[in-house]
Amino acid sequence: MDFRLGERVETFRQEVRSFLERALTDDVREEMERTGVHHSWSFHRSLVEHGWLAPGWPEELGGQGLDPLETLAFMEEFHRAGAPTYAVSTTLMVAGIVRHLGTDEQKQLVIPPALRGEKIMVLGFTEPESGSDVATAQTRAVRDGDQWIVNGQKMFTTNAQEADYVFMLTRTNPDVGKHQGLTTFLVPLRQPGVEIQPVYTLSGERTNLTFYSDVRVDDSLRIGEVDRGWDVMQLELTLERAGDHGGEPIRLLAAMEEWAESTVDHTGRARADDPDVRTRLGRAAAENEVISLLCRRSAWIHASGGVPAVEGSMSKLFASEALTRQSADFVDLLGSDGIRSYRDPTAPAAGMAEYDFRIALGTTTYGGTSEIQRNIIAQRGLGLPRVR
Repeated sequence: MDFRLGERVETFRQEVRSFLERALTDDVREEMERTGVHHSWSFHRSLVEHGWLAPGWPEELGGQGLDPLETLAFMEEFHRAGAPTYAVSTTLMVAGIVRHLGTDEQKQLVIPPALRGEKIMVLGFTEPESGSDVATAQTRAVRDGDQWIVNGQKMFTTNAQEADYVFMLTRTNPDVGKHQGLTTFLVPLRQPGVEIQPVYTLSGERTNLTFYSDVRVDDSLRIGEVDRGWDVMQLELTLERAGDHGGEPIRLLAAMEEWAESTVDHTGRARADDPDVRTRLGRAAAENEVISLLCRRSAWIHASGGVPAVEGSMSKLFASEALTRQSADFVDLLGSDGIRSYRDPTAPAAGMAEYDFRIALGTTTYGGTSEIQRNIIAQRGLGLPRVR
């Protein structure tokens, strides 16, 4: 394959950058930093007005009809800019599942308002006692006629306070293996019995612990077959892992390069001329190039009609582990100044090293931990036996 995206895509990339310069204002950034919420309704509305809420979706469904390579360039720029797209991403992820697996009624209920920017959907998989093994979910859904009664709790339901639905994995049959007896639902969040408690992570981001007490869900909101929820989850996880993961490492490297070029050491020598500094910057640049190529391979497979399941795990694994290495390396390079707070005016590189050092370990859990990604690569990609 040709890893270059082509002149047409690069021209489109410049259009995306111009949009971000206008829409991603200082007020939007300040709001994200102050609240810890990586969602902005004003930015959300700007995407809708520009027709870029769902750039890769078909035009007949309300998208812009961009191909996967154009969509990749679009997401690369948004991630590099640190744009608040997490709620958009989860909404489109859930809408994509409904598009592939939902009934006609569900498609009409979910897709048009989601692509018009009127509805937000979030993810409800992880539980306080299950860690990254979402198949051990214990949140129960018990059938009651044409409805189900849900009781339990979910952890890390980010943006639940802004959302209309949570795409939830529940246990509907406790008497079978953990990957069986699971069913997925779109659970309305704005109803009695739902409690949302904020949880602030080490990075300062707000996520949520959500509680469900006798919450009623119509069977019409069940996605997929009863007790076959793991099949639905496989599609969701594939979509989550196959995205672009290179934005944060690229932002970090750019900040460190600017620091190296604009500061001097105690002898007056430019930091950029220090062999140790150049080695660390070069190592990060090489890793970022690998991230870019891995993500582009996933996009190319998608554009060719394939499903980048193993390839998505490869790009996600390498990107999150690289960010962990790079942030630790740059904090070490900066010494005591490396732990000055993010956005502290006295912090070198605007405190990006400190910020990414805090968020890096968390990224290794998104969409499944690094161990899970390695298992997928080993078993599905290399054909190695499952370790008992």
